[in-house]
Amino acid sequence: MTDIRSRALTAAGYPRGFKWGVSTSSYQIEGGHDADGRLPSIWDTRCRMQGKIANGDTGDVACDHYHRYPEDIALMKALGLDVYRFSVAWPRILPKGKGRVNEKGLDFYDRLIDGVLEAGIEPWLCLYHWDLPQALDDLGGWPARESAGWFADYAAVCCRRYGDRVKHWATFNEFAVFTLFGYCIDWSAPGVTDREAHLKAIHHANLAHGMGVDVIRDLVPGASIGAVHNRQVVWPEKDTDADRRAAALLDAHWNKAFPDPQLLGHYPDLIAETIAPYVQAGDMAQICRRIDWFGLNHYGPIFARDEPTATWGFHWGAAPDDADKSDIGWPIWPAAFRDELIDLTRTYKLPIYVTENGMGGNDKVDDKGEVNDATRIRYLTLYTDAMKEAIAAGADVRGYYVWSLLDNFEWGTGYQNRFGLVHVDYETLKRTPKASYAWFRDAIAAARKAEAAV
Repeated sequence: MTDIRSRALTAAGYPRGFKWGVSTSSYQIEGGHDADGRLPSIWDTRCRMQGKIANGDTGDVACDHYHRYPEDIALMKALGLDVYRFSVAWPRILPKGKGRVNEKGLDFYDRLIDGVLEAGIEPWLCLYHWDLPQALDDLGGWPARESAGWFADYAAVCCRRYGDRVKHWATFNEFAVFTLFGYCIDWSAPGVTDREAHLKAIHHANLAHGMGVDVIRDLVPGASIGAVHNRQVVWPEKDTDADRRAAALLDAHWNKAFPDPQLLGHYPDLIAETIAPYVQAGDMAQICRRIDWFGLNHYGPIFARDEPTATWGFHWGAAPDDADKSDIGWPIWPAAFRDELIDLTRTYKLPIYVTENGMGGNDKVDDKGEVNDATRIRYLTLYTDAMKEAIAAGADVRGYYVWSLLDNFEWGTGYQNRFGLVHVDYETLKRTPKASYAWFRDAIAAARKAEAAV
């Protein structure tokens, strides 16, 4: 643990230099699915599969950020942000995943990065937020060992183009989600349900991370490098031995299968034996590379139940009926967030940036043209208070980025769940800042005022 006595905290309860930001991802906001040479990703393909996405929604237009990014940058500037964390669309840069580089795709992120910098905001670039080029999935996708090299080559293209301006890099976003849901539970693209494919995808994504770290370190002088992990405590749905076993195994796959090998040099005990056949000599050293920070995406605890017919014998369970829940039914449990931050500092001993935290709702514009999302304000208040408790207890938290700037395409739920600080009318694409937007703007200003007073 960081010794709290060695750190000066402001009157607001944050360390000096604490960073405030928002996060987005390419497929969820950009649209422009076939603009300027972009070819399909695995999510374009999944959106065209019958019954996979609520209401038959697609990311074809999304928030049309591809064309409206100046308006979105202006919204970020008005918030007073330090950081904008975004992802690059691999199929926009390399339409077939490898080979020919698409200059028009590169040009878009040049314009975006330059605009963010001109607004006085740091761009934090995430290389992969789930939109694998369909052409690479056709060649085997993440279960193919070659995928690690494909990713390294893609990372090199981005580093050479943007490394003069972007100094904060994340290799991947939420490894566990796109591997577990994409290759084990059919909740995500590409929708495979196969043990061997899942284990290979885990290991090759880890290998790709390590190779990506090397590429960034080599090509971007002074780069600050991290990876973004989803971490939530896993509790058994019922107090039974079977559900406790299910929770332990889900915890290994969800919380430990990526940060443990990347930062501690080994897979968690519960899955190490099953993944060993796919580990070659030198792999673990390649995976366990020095990085500079830990990116945490956290919303609330998850529950596991025994499910003998499932691929690994576990499935998602239900939160207690009397649990505090968001509008979309996710548990609100700030103490679990506090404890996660403390545990991460103890376990991995890296500075932590909360790269996603927020709440989904069913927000609507009222007759006055306003969006009064009081439940989200309550959630954000509870969670930032819990974060301050963790910091006071010694957790080394350096920044907090809300998910998300905009309402957007939320994967399998399409457009029915809204996580944004800004409401998006999907018919007109009009942006309307919500009450939570003003709350976050004022919270940032208050934190800065307290820091200036130290």
